[in-house]
Parts: sequence; C-alpha cells; structure tokens
Amino acid sequence: MKIGLDNLLNAYQIAAVRMVTAGIVLLPVAVRSFREIPPGKLATVFLSGVIGSLLPAFLFCIAEEGIDSSLAGTLNSLTPIFVIITGALFFNRITPANKITGIVVSFAGCVMLLFSKGHMQETQHLGYVSLVLLATLLYGFNVNIVAKYLSNIPSLQIAAAALTLCAIPALFVLAFTGFFSLPFNDHQIVKATVAAGVLGVCGTAIATVLFYMLVKRAGGIFASMVTYGIPFVAIGWGIYFKENFGWVQAGCLLVILLGVYWANKKTAG
Repeated sequence: MKIGLDNLLNAYQIAAVRMVTAGIVLLPVAVRSFREIPPGKLATVFLSGVIGSLLPAFLFCIAEEGIDSSLAGTLNSLTPIFVIITGALFFNRITPANKITGIVVSFAGCVMLLFSKGHMQETQHLGYVSLVLLATLLYGFNVNIVAKYLSNIPSLQIAAAALTLCAIPALFVLAFTGFFSLPFNDHQIVKATVAAGVLGVCGTAIATVLFYMLVKRAGGIFASMVTYGIPFVAIGWGIYFKENFGWVQAGCLLVILLGVYWANKKTAG
C-alpha cells in the first residue's frame, strides 16, 4: 500500500487493483464454485467478501494516507476483540474465560509495543485511525459469519466466489477514478500497479483462502489472533531498515506470545 501511495496512485485505485487482481487469480475456481455453492448461500458469501475483504481494503488504504503503516498494523490487533464482542452481541456465542484473558494480555502487549515505538507521541488524525477501527470491526463480523453460516462450504470456494464477485464493483471504482486512462509508460505508475497486484495475489487471494481454512479448523477467535503476528512482521521490516529495536520491544513481543498461548491453552474438563 505504501509503495502504491508513494508512486502516483490514490488509495481508491490501489485498493481496487488489489481486489480485481485477487478476483482474476481465483476466477477459474470461482466459475466452478458458483455451480457448487448452494444458491441460498451465495448472498452470504458475497456479504463475507464485502465486509471481510472489499471494504477493509479501501479503509486500510485510505487510512494509510494519514497514519503510518506500523500504527495501522498494531490497531489491526483489535480484530480478536471485535470477534468476541460481535460474537456475543449478534451471534449468541459464548467465549471461554481463558480465551478472553489471553486476548486481553496479547492486546496489552500490542499497546505497550505501540507506546514503546513512540507512535502515540506523534500527531495522528483520529479520522484515519477510526477507519482502521471500522475495518477491524468488519473483520470481527466476517469471522463470525463464516464460522456460523458458511462452515459447510469449502474455504477455497468461499474465497474464490466472494473475491470474484467483489472484483466487479472494484472494476467500477477503477473506471470512475480514471485508472485506465493513466500513462502506463510511466515507471512509477507501473511500479505502484504491480505492488497493488502483488498485494491482491498474496495479501488477499492466498491469505483469504488460508484464513477461511483456519477459521473452520481452529475457530474464529484463534484465527483472528493471527493479527497479533503483524507487529512481529512490522518490527522485522524495521530491523531490516535499520530502525531501533531493543529489549523493551522484545519484551512486548513476549507478552503477545504469552497471551496467544494462554488463549489456546486447553482447560481442564
């Protein structure tokens, strides 16, 4: 997203290219999936794609026009919290105490990591932060929808059908924003488009299939806890780019891992 924003594409175009690319990659599977998915489930599959991929893609990309990537990634760790909240309020789900405790501990580690990197001392736009929070809320709803209503449909079929359908409105966004009229002989525009395309293949198409598989095999709450891995990735890139990393940051990561372990610890009985 940052590469795209730094190279002449706007947030709407980057998010739309991402979704269109994901839909194209999964189109061959989607053609077969449309015949195999029960007609009554197609609307739910499309809804899952909209709130789990399409809208968050735009929300995150727009947010990164005003906040840095590491802050957006850390805020993404709110997803498990919203999985519990939406599950309890709208899906009648009961969450074991150890999972709640583990998620709170992991989230505390993310907050400490956020403070340790100095993000809260920077001037951040609350509006952009709220876009990330809205995206994580939508993730929470989607996890519960997949777990409750789409558990009997193969993960690959859900992802392929959902992302292919979502590619249609994304195409309209590209047309409306003048993407197809851009000078593609410009190296920067090509670089930004390729970056968004890679994001669509890896960060949306492949990642969505794997995520749906994880939701079904390990449960929605555990699957959503993959967001706690994002600070690790962010710090890894920070080390690569010679950013500061010390014992405080290492301690925060250990707190996150402790919470993940506790949340998935088997209780007696």
